[in-house]
Amino acid sequence: MHISSGRWVYGFLLTLLTALLWGILPIKLKQVLQVLDPITVTWFRLTVAGGCLFVYLALTKRLPSRKVLGPKGGWLVGMAVCGLVGNYVLYLIGLKLLSPGTAQLVVQMGPIFLMVASVFVFKERFSLGQVLGLLVLMVGFGLFFNQRLLELLTSLGTYTAGVLTVLLATSIWVFYALGQKQLLTVWNSLQVMMVIYLSCAVLLTPWAHPLEALDLSPLQGWLLLACCMNTLVAYGAFAEALAHWEASRVSATLALTPLVTFVAVALAAWLWPAYVHAEEINALGYFGALIVVLGSAMVALAPSLLAGLKARVYAWRPRRRACLAGGPTGRTLRRSGSPVARRPREA
Repeated sequence: MHISSGRWVYGFLLTLLTALLWGILPIKLKQVLQVLDPITVTWFRLTVAGGCLFVYLALTKRLPSRKVLGPKGGWLVGMAVCGLVGNYVLYLIGLKLLSPGTAQLVVQMGPIFLMVASVFVFKERFSLGQVLGLLVLMVGFGLFFNQRLLELLTSLGTYTAGVLTVLLATSIWVFYALGQKQLLTVWNSLQVMMVIYLSCAVLLTPWAHPLEALDLSPLQGWLLLACCMNTLVAYGAFAEALAHWEASRVSATLALTPLVTFVAVALAAWLWPAYVHAEEINALGYFGALIVVLGSAMVALAPSLLAGLKARVYAWRPRRRACLAGGPTGRTLRRSGSPVARRPREA
């Protein structure tokens, strides 16, 4: 079992950096998608990120070995590659039909889908706290879509198609996450990401049109480069944050990502109204977004909070029994480190 380093401040800052980068990513992608198609954008992001990782691992002589994978390793890589390709491409297709904030909020269903899949695949437990968090999450989604709820449930328009496409992208991402989790038993996170990124880029090459990048404006060109580096830096910061902070707290902090997107869109629409349009959401919708974030945080933190509560209850019971039996006080117990009363000294 991996044990965090205890440098929680460093891990917290890295998690905030990840949330910031993921939060502003849809805004940059929205501008690039005006010229490039989703497959070409994904090809650029994966090629640049995978190429940088390959150079780094080659210079440090830490390139992954195919021999350690075993007979089932190829299937795991294939599942992770197909999951990530499907997620990236479908997310961009949905993003073309939605606003950045809406797309980023729907992505919050990804960890929920992964948690449900882990119950069946890895036999993980689904606690009562996580069920309550899931209910809060669903209520938040209902409030967020209050203006378009009838459209979502009764018609298949552009908005509904966008939401369903992002949901499908999020569902497919679960296959990538499950495959990566198993691959981490033989490779480290950088090696896994390099193999998956480059494999995805090779898979998309027949359908990519890199020369279309020449039609980008200078601003869009820089935004494309920023999207490529975002893929590399954000996932690197995320992996490093997990090394220094508990996974549940990292996940709970990353639930703030949609709020970062909403704030970034509002700020960008105020500074550059010709490029970025403000979100068309009422006050109840923004309140629903807050509820979604709260539900995501509850789902992430519920296991650790319940474990801590049980530990406190078990630690309190021996002290209470000793006090009722006329034994030493709580202060004496804490000093001695034992619930057994000391024998009185002989005269």
